[in-house]
Formats: sequence, structure tokens, C-alpha cells
Amino acid sequence: MAEQSTLFDLSGKVACVTGASSGLGRRAAIALAGAGAKVVGVARRSDALDSLCDEIGPGAAGLAADVADRANIPELARRIAAPFGAPDIVIHAAGINTRQAADDVTPERWDQTLALNLSAPFFLSQALVPAMKEKGWGRIVNFASLQTTRAFPGGIAYGATKAGIGQLTRAMAEAWSPFGITANAIGPGFFPTELTAAVFDDPDRASRNAAQTCMGRNGRLEDIDGPVLFLCSEASSYVTGQVLMVDGGFTAK
Repeated sequence: MAEQSTLFDLSGKVACVTGASSGLGRRAAIALAGAGAKVVGVARRSDALDSLCDEIGPGAAGLAADVADRANIPELARRIAAPFGAPDIVIHAAGINTRQAADDVTPERWDQTLALNLSAPFFLSQALVPAMKEKGWGRIVNFASLQTTRAFPGGIAYGATKAGIGQLTRAMAEAWSPFGITANAIGPGFFPTELTAAVFDDPDRASRNAAQTCMGRNGRLEDIDGPVLFLCSEASSYVTGQVLMVDGGFTAK
């Protein structure tokens, strides 16, 4: 049992964060590093990863890769472990929202959305779990959404994957928690990221979204820090299979 003063201490842990080049993935990587973890950020844009590593310092490494390339997952897992060792923590923040209306969804964009948002978190976790089992300790954090339980216009493919994330998280917990590996998900509300730029570029729309929360405001990037550290640390040692909504009460109203 960890002392209260060390419940959120991640010193000695290695974390992998996908989608670490921007938005909530980048913020999660910074939060983990601040708690003492070594962090491997994975994304497609090497320049953005370089910027992240410059900000964090020597405790971070960047890996330019496409996590949706399923055939490359075994090699990707090997490369993730190269800088600091096999990760104890994996956060799946990479995602895409094509924002196509149901009548306009193409097979190509549907497959792209499922590959990145739903298949990648499972297959990458599957590749990283054996090392966690050996240690008897691991943390998997998926990214859910308001659309895990709510239907939004133009979100049929995205929403289907995020609903899938809710069940994937529960199934991961059932499969791997007996080995000391917890699996949970964070469900963000409206945060200012590249994925939600269309929302925040429209002040009226952003204001309407804020008014639908219990708190009367949209999310700030720093609002994700505490939930991330909770789910990645000893503080959540008896929490698994859960979706923690970080949405200012949007889904409660």
C-alpha cells in the first residue's frame, strides 16, 4: 500500500502515449512526466514530437509511427520499449473524427476511423501486456468520448468506435486485471484540441456546449491532468473497467 504522499508518484515507471503530438495526448504525456515517469510519445508528426521532447527534457522520447498499421504492431512495441524499457503504462489518445453524416460515410473513412480509434488500442495493448504481466503491474487508459453514450450529428463512425471503447475497456479489465493490470477510460467533454477545432472556431457553438455542462464552461487542457495521474498511479489500484467522464457534468445534465 502506497503512502498518501506517493499515491500519484510515477517515478521509475515508463509510459507510452499515442497521439502525443497534440491536444489531450500531449497534455497527458506532460502530466505523466511531471509525476516522474519516463515517457515515449507516439504520433505520426515527428516535428511535433520533437517539440514535446524539448518541453519535457531527457525523460521523453518521440517515436514517429502510425499506430493504425496493424501489421507493424509487433515492431512498434519493440521500438516503444527501446528508449527506457517496456512500458508500465499505455495511454491511447490517438484518434480521428471524419465528421461525415450517415448518408455520406464512405467505406474508406469508416475503416480508417475504426482502425485508429478502436483496433489500435486493442492490438497495441495486446502487444504490451506480456511485459506488464511479468511485472504484475500495468495501467491501460483508453480515450472514450461524450459519444460513447450520446449520438452527435456527423458522428456515426466516430461514435461507433467510442461506444466500442467503453466495452473494450470493460473487456480488457476482465481479461487482464487478474495480472495486476487495470484498464480504464477517460471520456473528455469539449476541450480545445485539433480534433475539436471546428467547434471552438465557432464562438456561438462553443458557448452552447459550455451552457450544457453543469459547470457552465468547456474543458481546459489542465483539467485532464488529475484524472490521468489517478488512473495511471497507485491511487486507482482498485479501479478497473470504468469510464471516467471528464466533461464538466455534460453527461449528467
